[in-house]
Amino acid sequence: MAAPKKGRRPAGGQSRPGRALALILIAMVALTGGMFWSGHTTPRLGIDLAGGTSITLKAKADPGQESAVNETNMNTAVGIIERRVNGLGVSEAEVQTQGRENIIVNIPRGTNEKQAREQVGTTAQLYFRPVLAVTNGAPQAAPSATPSGSASPKPSATPSAPTAGEKSSATPSATASTQGRALTEALKAPSPTPTGSASPSSSTTPKATGTPQATPTPDPATAALEQKFTALNCLDPKQRTTAGQGVKPDQPTVACGEDSPGQWSKYILGPAEVDGRDVDDAKGVFDQQRGMWIVTMDFTDGGSKKFQSITGKLSQQTEPQNRFAIVLDGEVVSAPSVRQTLSASAEISGSFNQQSAQDLGNILSYGALPLTFQTQSVDTVTAALGGDQLEAGLIAGAIGLALVIIYLVVYYRGLSLIAILSLGVSALLTYVIMALLGPAIGFALNLPAVCGAIVAIGITADSFIVYFERIRDELREGRTLRPAVERAWPRARRTILVSDFVSFLAAAVLFIVTVGKVQGFAFTLGLTTLLDIVVVFLFTKPVMTLLARTTFFGNGHPWSGLDPKRLGAKPPLRRTRRTTAPAGPVDPKEA
Repeated sequence: MAAPKKGRRPAGGQSRPGRALALILIAMVALTGGMFWSGHTTPRLGIDLAGGTSITLKAKADPGQESAVNETNMNTAVGIIERRVNGLGVSEAEVQTQGRENIIVNIPRGTNEKQAREQVGTTAQLYFRPVLAVTNGAPQAAPSATPSGSASPKPSATPSAPTAGEKSSATPSATASTQGRALTEALKAPSPTPTGSASPSSSTTPKATGTPQATPTPDPATAALEQKFTALNCLDPKQRTTAGQGVKPDQPTVACGEDSPGQWSKYILGPAEVDGRDVDDAKGVFDQQRGMWIVTMDFTDGGSKKFQSITGKLSQQTEPQNRFAIVLDGEVVSAPSVRQTLSASAEISGSFNQQSAQDLGNILSYGALPLTFQTQSVDTVTAALGGDQLEAGLIAGAIGLALVIIYLVVYYRGLSLIAILSLGVSALLTYVIMALLGPAIGFALNLPAVCGAIVAIGITADSFIVYFERIRDELREGRTLRPAVERAWPRARRTILVSDFVSFLAAAVLFIVTVGKVQGFAFTLGLTTLLDIVVVFLFTKPVMTLLARTTFFGNGHPWSGLDPKRLGAKPPLRRTRRTTAPAGPVDPKEA
C-alpha cells in the first residue's frame, strides 16, 4: 500500500483555523470602523418607526381628456414618483394607488423629506417653445387702434439677450400695441392686402384720399391670446400657475418666467418643438468657468434632430424671436437666445443653487408624469404606534433568543458557548451592515425588517445544531473528538448550504414580487442568511477546531456536551485478520 503524501489534510479538515478567524476579525473591525467614520452609528428607520409625511395626490385630467385617468397612467405615475424619491436618497418611501384616481405617498422622516414632498406631485411637463413676444410681468392697458399712417411709438432698445443656455435677465419695454402687431405677424395672421395688390391708379383705389385705412381684424384665436397676454399679471402667483393650463403642446400660449428674485417677465410662446420625452438624461452640475449651478441635458437621437432643426431656424431670427423658452409645468425657467445651431445637448441656467439644480435634473431624468395631480392632503405620521410595536417585537425577540440560549445550554452544555459567541458575531455584523446600508443604498429599518432579523435567529441556530449533531454522531461511532470535528464538517456543510440556499431563494423571490414594507422583511432575511454562511464558515468551524484541541472538550468532560458515555458511544472498532489456507489439495482427515 502506498503511504499517504506528507501534509495532506483529511477530508473537510482545516489545518490553520487561525486564518479564518483573523479574516472575520479584520472584516468586523473594518466594518465597525467604517460605521463610526461615516457618522451613521444607528440604522436608518422607516416611516413606521421614525415617523414622516403621508401625501395624498388626486389625478386630474385636462378638459376633454377624462379617459386619461386610467390604470396604465396611474401605474406609470407611481413608478416615476418612486424613482424621483429614491433618486433623492429617500429610502422606504411607499408609493401606491388608492382607488381609481388617488396615489398615496409615504415619506419617512429624513434629510431629504422636504425635497421629496416638493417633487412627488410635480408633473415635470417640459417643452421647448419659440419666443414670439416678451415684456415685463405686470398687466398692461388694452391696445388702442392706431392708423397705419401715424407713427406708432417704437420700443426702446432691447439689451443683448443671453446665448443659448443662459437665462434672460433683461426686461424689454414695449407698448401693448407694438406687442399686439408683433404677435399678429408672428402667428401669421391673414394679410390685410389681397393677393395681387392693385396699383394706385387701379379702380379699386378708394376715391376718398387721405382717409386712413382701417386696421384689419386679427384672427379670433390670435385676438384672444393677445388679450390674455395683455391682462396676464405674473406678479400674481395664482395667475402664474394657471396661465398655460389646458393648452395643447401644438398651440401657442402665454407664460411667466422669473428673471431674478421677485422680478418676472411674461411671454407669448409658439407651439412646442421639443418636449421632455426627447431628453435622455439631465443633471445639476456646477459650471466652474461661470461660477454657477446649471442643469445639463442630453437628448435622444430623435430629440437631437428636433433640437437641431428649431435652433437652426431661431438662429436666423432677430431679438426676441431668436430665443426659445424652456417651459417646465407652464413656467419659463430659462429663455436663452440662439446664435448658432445646437443638437446634442443643452443647458438650463439661471438663479439655481445646488439643491434646485439637482432637483430639476432629478425630475427631468425620470420623466414627466402622465397626469396632473392635485395635493389632497399632507399628514404628519408620528412614530408612536410604530414605537410601541417595535418595543413589543423586541420583547418577543428577546424572549425567543433567551429560550434558544436556555435550550442550547441544557442540551449542549459546553457547546452552547460556541453557539452563543456565533450568535453574537452574527448580530454584530448584521447591526453594522444595516447602519452602513442606510447612507449607502438608502436602506431603512422598518417593522417587517425587524421581524426578518428575529426569524434569522432560528436560521442561524439551526446551522449550529446541524454541525453539533454531526459531531456527536461521529463520537457515537467511537471516534475521538478531533477527527470527529473534521469528518463531521463536510456532511454538515452540505446540509447548511442547502438549507441556507432555500431560505435565501425564498427571500429573493419575496423581494422581487412584493412592494413596500414586505421588501424590508425579505431584504433582512436574505442578508442574515448570507451572514449565517459567513459566520459558520469563518467563525463557528474554526473555533470548534481550536476547542477540540483543549483538554476540556477533547477528553469529553461531562459538561462539555461531548461526553462519549452520555452519547452512548460504541467501543472503538478493531478489525480481525482472516487467515487464508494455502492453495493445494485438502487432506480428507483434516476436512
